[in-house]
Amino acid sequence: MNDFLDTVKGKLVVSCQALSNEPLHSSFIMARMARAAKQAGSVAIRANSVVDIQAIEDETNLPIIGLDKVDYDDSPVYITPTIKEMRAVASAGAAVVACDVTGQPRPHGEKLADIVAQMRKEFPDTLLMADTATLENVKEANELGFDIIGTTMHGYTPDTEGLNIADNDFSYLKKVLLTAKHPVIAEGKVDTPEKARRCIDLGCHAVVVGGAITRPLEIATKFINAVNE
Repeated sequence: MNDFLDTVKGKLVVSCQALSNEPLHSSFIMARMARAAKQAGSVAIRANSVVDIQAIEDETNLPIIGLDKVDYDDSPVYITPTIKEMRAVASAGAAVVACDVTGQPRPHGEKLADIVAQMRKEFPDTLLMADTATLENVKEANELGFDIIGTTMHGYTPDTEGLNIADNDFSYLKKVLLTAKHPVIAEGKVDTPEKARRCIDLGCHAVVVGGAITRPLEIATKFINAVNE
């Protein structure tokens, strides 16, 4: 169970994701993106959807933090929101299954505690990562026994919109590190090598970078906006 944590300790995990409305949406393209990340030295990949997970596994043989982004009408939760997606991602071979832990109502009235308990029974060797937004979320993840605490959703929920884990010299991340009872993986708007290094220096177990590496639409837009000012 701890092989993944040993592999990523002090290292960079590259997130290779493209949503259906993005130009690079393709399991083939994401697999090649992951191949490039591996060549650069990434020790693991974060991937969205069963088809991408399988394609990336075949291409890289790297351990994967898997998730499945699915929108439901009755809930704002979209990162591996129900037991159905959790099972599918684990069955696809992901070493870690990541899911939303933001305290918001889940689809179909499902309860996170029930999902975690069921996953432990069905997939005892699969690690669970909590994608949190606030310190209260971190505390809930502690109580539920998540193996990894992520900062993924900080800045992406109604009560944290616009915030960044790097704000005020990473003051929020420092609080997470003090609160979490399990390894912390920094993720979310880590958009420079210096910020990634700082996350490790502060004591994060690992750091995930996605948009700054694998989302050329976002990268190009930043350059174009700057030039066109």
